[in-house]
Amino acid sequence: MLDSPASPTPYEVLGVQATADQNELRRAYRRLLRETHPDTGGSADRFHAVQAAWERIGDPAARELYDRGRAAGAAEPEHAPFAPPSHPPERPRSSVRARMYGHPGGSTRERFLVLMREWAGRGAALEDPYDPALVRSAPLELRRLLSKALAEEATARAVSGLGIAYSIWNDVLAGRAPHHIDHLVLGPTGLFVLESEDWGPGELRLVRGELVGESMPEDHEPLASLTQGAKALGRELRVRVTASILVVPDDALALPVLTVERGRTSGAVVVRRSVLPHMLRTGAPGRGDGAAPDMFELRARLQDRVRYA
Repeated sequence: MLDSPASPTPYEVLGVQATADQNELRRAYRRLLRETHPDTGGSADRFHAVQAAWERIGDPAARELYDRGRAAGAAEPEHAPFAPPSHPPERPRSSVRARMYGHPGGSTRERFLVLMREWAGRGAALEDPYDPALVRSAPLELRRLLSKALAEEATARAVSGLGIAYSIWNDVLAGRAPHHIDHLVLGPTGLFVLESEDWGPGELRLVRGELVGESMPEDHEPLASLTQGAKALGRELRVRVTASILVVPDDALALPVLTVERGRTSGAVVVRRSVLPHMLRTGAPGRGDGAAPDMFELRARLQDRVRYA
């Protein structure tokens, strides 16, 4: 299984260029082992990350495979693993899917492709912009874009099985200075604005009503942005948003759900992706059942007014 595109590459973990020779690589590894070892005051997580990086590129043969976009012992991939699916994932025939509108991750992928071509060579055509070796060599900002697109698609798959009582709009715009809303979900428990993120490894936590984490970009305020986007969407569509929810990979949270209790982002929820469908069925914490007064009227209004990115 491939890492998230936003995960640091082994070269970044070891603090060397991808062109470093084997001796330089070995010196960096030994230095970081001493600096990060828990017995000398280092971080256990950082120490293990250094060891894992060395396992992937310390051996010349393994390094060659990694640089080609493969992991040691893995079979040659049949398709680009980061490319968008050509069709929805198969589901049991008896499964009733939610109503789904828009293209999850569409505008984020489009931006990634434009910037990837510019970075690769002034808009040059790329044979495979999703080639793992190419993606791994790209700047972190580009990899974060692809990681976000994959996160949006994963959330859309997670909520697609909620059933016919739910309607989901993906890649939505809101406000005159448009906020990008990843997902808008309407169901029996209310109307929810969802943002999907994957910043790479490291645990996320709440500090003074905002989410922080080692892998997040500096000065990034995801809950403030999400709350502002939800308010702008509510004003534009003249609807009451039940809750704003930030969806993250399961291993990014120590607890299944985090809720902001006070402050400017009060009521915002951070949730593991695997927990999201259950939350949408039962309602957001502290919001009661959030039942929409007229599901049919509200769905028709949204379907008529929603704008896509």
